[in-house]
Amino acid sequence: MIKGLAITPPVLGRISIGRVVEKNGKRLPEKDDQFTLTTQVQQQGNWIIHPLDEEYRKDAPGGKLRSIPVRMLFNDPDLNLRAEYSMFDRQTGRPVCVGNGEKCRRFTQSGVQTLECPSPLLCDFAANGGCKPYGRLNVKLGDDDEIGTFIFRTTGFNSIRTLTARLRYYHEISGKLLACLPLQLRIRGKSTTQSHRSAIFYVDLTVRDGMTLTQAVIAARELENQRKETGLDQDALDAIAKEGFGNAAFEFGEEEIPAVLEEFYPTGEGHSDTDAESQTSRTDQPTASHQKARLTEKLDRRITMQNQH
Repeated sequence: MIKGLAITPPVLGRISIGRVVEKNGKRLPEKDDQFTLTTQVQQQGNWIIHPLDEEYRKDAPGGKLRSIPVRMLFNDPDLNLRAEYSMFDRQTGRPVCVGNGEKCRRFTQSGVQTLECPSPLLCDFAANGGCKPYGRLNVKLGDDDEIGTFIFRTTGFNSIRTLTARLRYYHEISGKLLACLPLQLRIRGKSTTQSHRSAIFYVDLTVRDGMTLTQAVIAARELENQRKETGLDQDALDAIAKEGFGNAAFEFGEEEIPAVLEEFYPTGEGHSDTDAESQTSRTDQPTASHQKARLTEKLDRRITMQNQH
């Protein structure tokens, strides 16, 4: 295995909940309330729609694809969804710094170094606002390829937080049979003060329509027994996948550059069409340095009030 090359799940297509529109000569992100499945090929600046998109959309109410039947490739939740604070070079789309809120891996003049990661709110290196949570979720769609996946990329807090919780909960409650559970991705909507009470959309993970959690766990146990009888080794798959992810300092491939630029820098150097909720968070959001100053001001005010009492 080539050292320094992250070995990631084979990707057959993309899942997005946003779209790109052209305004004043610029391609800008626009929120949407449905999924779109695309290939990894672009034509005239647009991603080509995947055949599964039409297949699933036929049975969708009103033709809007708001849920997709999926299975996880791995039992380990952290292998299915990798989420970290990430900063990319605005011009090249290559990773500059990736961290988890405690430690980060950062490109420096001395090479890749492991440093403290205080999170974007308190990080001077992230003062320009370029560091955001970045999640990659790989899921299996259809039955044509047992190892191939579709990838959903997001910088949205709501999607990352919800998907992380669901994956961990389903993993434990099913007896660690996450890869055998019949699940579905679902579009959710909410309004917040940050969105000025307008609707934003994010991705959730639930058991499939028409099934209870108990029924889903029973189905997972039956599938697990079938796999064992045929000799499929899920534990070995998880182990080799973990080794592959850890084979490089960053989970990154050259083919990911267009998607990174779209998601992180939609109005200037790139475009965006991946996660509608993240479009709201990009607007009217203070930079890290402003947030740090505001937090310091609040703490000073609280200390003053305590001293007065």
